[in-house]
Amino acid sequence: MPDPARNVLFYGDNLDVLRRHVPDESIDLVYLDPPFNSNANYNVLFGHVDGSQAAAQIKAFDDTWRWDQSAAESFQETVMAGGRVASALAAFQTLLGPSNMLAYLSMMAPRLIELRRVLKPTGSLYLHCDPTASHYLKLLLDAVFGPENFRSEIVWRRYGAHNDSKGYGRVHDTILFYSRGKTPYFEKQHQPYEAEYVAQRFRFADPDGRKWSEQNLASPNPRPNLTYPFTAKNGVTYEPPANGWKYTPEKLRELDDEDRLHYPAKTGGRLRLKNYIDEMPGVPIQDMWTDIGSIGGTSPERLGYPTQKPLALLERIITSSCPQDGVVLDPFCGCGTTIAAAQEAGRAWMGIDVTYLAVSLIKSRLTAKGVSDYKVLGEPTTSDDAAQLAADDPYQFQWWALGLIGARPAEGKKGADHGIDGRLFFFDEGTSKPKQAIVSVKAGKV
Repeated sequence: MPDPARNVLFYGDNLDVLRRHVPDESIDLVYLDPPFNSNANYNVLFGHVDGSQAAAQIKAFDDTWRWDQSAAESFQETVMAGGRVASALAAFQTLLGPSNMLAYLSMMAPRLIELRRVLKPTGSLYLHCDPTASHYLKLLLDAVFGPENFRSEIVWRRYGAHNDSKGYGRVHDTILFYSRGKTPYFEKQHQPYEAEYVAQRFRFADPDGRKWSEQNLASPNPRPNLTYPFTAKNGVTYEPPANGWKYTPEKLRELDDEDRLHYPAKTGGRLRLKNYIDEMPGVPIQDMWTDIGSIGGTSPERLGYPTQKPLALLERIITSSCPQDGVVLDPFCGCGTTIAAAQEAGRAWMGIDVTYLAVSLIKSRLTAKGVSDYKVLGEPTTSDDAAQLAADDPYQFQWWALGLIGARPAEGKKGADHGIDGRLFFFDEGTSKPKQAIVSVKAGKV
């Protein structure tokens, strides 16, 4: 199968980009953190990449969906295509009626179909959501991928505690993990053992202080071919267990030569194998993630983007489900955490976002890390392109123009900015006090 463009950032509607630019079976891992239909208008307080804050607030996106003509057309197009997804949407219509939630699911359905199409047979998809729509999205994913390809429902505890007056504190998100086929790429991850477990399980130590635990050398099933007496280096011959040994005579001799056998103190006792803690991988990661917290207000990671996720979260997902030579795709890439994590992990990536605000922020983030070997597609490249963008969406044009010179947007409310659209901070040579240039973007008359 042909490879997609590697390390490319698309500005545009992800459904259009997926259909026009991403080949079949070309992506190893999809992570998406789509709007949750939480009926919120998200503002972004811009922070510099070094963690310092700039007093500039602007609306990043509306997480609000309405049942309108566009939603109805998306619903009809998907239902008319037939199949399990059509049946699922029809059932949602019966349950929900022409509601805002149905509008949201009608938007997600064709995108999930395209995301399955672009995944390799060994590829996986992780959909990050909250309780507002997670139950509906899981049914929709069952229809797209097949319930047999559901792998895990990961609970990510992002907060320690919330004081919700009308119910239990909402402290977690859900990440739904599906595969394209029966044998997805998956590299098991581990975390360190808890101190209590180490103290209880690894109770022994060699003279050099290396801690170890005992492991049975008996075979769990009858193995007549491994029923033999074994004479160890201490000169004692040990009778085989009832089912025979786990290992061949050659392997058992090798373990003995490496001093990995524990001789019993009592006559007639059983040989044991030493399991050294410094050779153990740790506890396999389970489906409840409590060791990665959200990004705090003083975190150096914080960029001020409303739905920003921690790098550690994406690093775990990418390391688990994308091979070293694989490609990661984020169709709702926002402030670019998936892209940053893929770049750090040495994986190729593709990102798509419908706002130039996000594209500009990602470009700034990559530049701060010294990354230059990537492409941006979909942004204006000619004066005619720029004029068209200005006519179609003045705010997107404004954010694009500010991004050309590395300026930050200044205000969100129209008419409240006093003509100042952006600010560019700089230092005069030999001074430590920052100065700023103010920027006014005009699409027509100046």
